[in-house]
Order: sequence, then structure tokens, then C-alpha cells
Amino acid sequence: MRKAEIYLQDRLAGMLEENDSGYLFSYSSDYLRSENAIAISLSLPLQKEALEDKRLFPFFDGLIPEGWLLDIAESTWKLNSRDRMGLLLACCRDCIGAVSIRPVETVDE
Repeated sequence: MRKAEIYLQDRLAGMLEENDSGYLFSYSSDYLRSENAIAISLSLPLQKEALEDKRLFPFFDGLIPEGWLLDIAESTWKLNSRDRMGLLLACCRDCIGAVSIRPVETVDE
């Protein structure tokens, strides 16, 4: 299982997880309690319950580079273009805009 912290303007907004059945996104409870919390996307509304999808949420998929930049990322990091979570983790630490993705290192048990 791979995980990423999702930051909005350098504030931890939530967690994105990939598991065997798909993807989960959940806002952090601290972020939800803050009075100036805003949704990172219209398709990812503020809520306590985790959002689930079998495919990577379109908002996050849209952060992944395309074209020649994707070709460079794939060849540099030896990534498969179908590994959308891998591309997101490798390429989206410092995106254009307010959202950034930071991989969470997990230890296999």
C-alpha cells in the first residue's frame, strides 16, 4: 500500500492511499476543524468520511505531467505510464498551484 500526504498551501489537508481495491482520500481531522478549511477540489468535498474510488481521483490524475515531460519522468525514474500513483508520488512534490504531494514512506511488515 502506498500513501501520500496532500498539502494545500503548505498545510496538511489529507491523505491519499492506494490499496488492493483502489484509492482512498481523507481530509485530516485538524484540517477539517480549522475555520479556513477549503476543499482541495470541487470533486473532493470537505467531509469526515473517506472518499473511495477504484481509479485515481481525476483531480490527482490531472496533476501528473503529460507529453514530453511525462516521457522524461518515465525514463528518468523508470516508471510505467499506467502506474498513476507512482507517477503522482514521483512528479508532484512541487506542482504548479496550491497543492503538493509528499510520499509517506511505509515499512513493509
